Amino acid sequence: MLQCSMATAAVLCILIVLNPALNTVVIASLGASSFIAFTMPHANVSSPRLLVGGCIVGTIVGACCHFLATQPTLSTIPVIHGHLHELFGALSVGVSIFFMTMTKTAHPPAAGLALGFVLNEWNYITVIVIFIGIILISCIKYFFKDLMVNLF
Repeated sequence: MLQCSMATAAVLCILIVLNPALNTVVIASLGASSFIAFTMPHANVSSPRLLVGGCIVGTIVGACCHFLATQPTLSTIPVIHGHLHELFGALSVGVSIFFMTMTKTAHPPAAGLALGFVLNEWNYITVIVIFIGIILISCIKYFFKDLMVNLF
């Protein structure tokens, strides 16, 4: 119950600040990160390096792919016209997986985060809230780790 309450509190803080309707994929990614952090607090997969590092990679790759998808010059290419967000959304997942693997910061929800940046509207406040949110999740997990157990 304690660990579920911690996850609930962390996600509530994020939902209060971000508009859930506009940032669905981004918030879902942080919800998945909360699941990992609070159900497997002693597993390597929930280490701060992977939680925060993966989110950094996902954010950078997703933002870059978002900017590419919104370039007017690319929309003139007949083969990809009308499918830029789909193309760069898929590319954001593949490229973020590549860079997370290379930097040893593999965090599966961060690939979803990259996709969220391409498919959803966002601004710099969104980026700040994501980093505050993932740091909040990591800090809660760190400070209460001795009280938590791996739930499976």
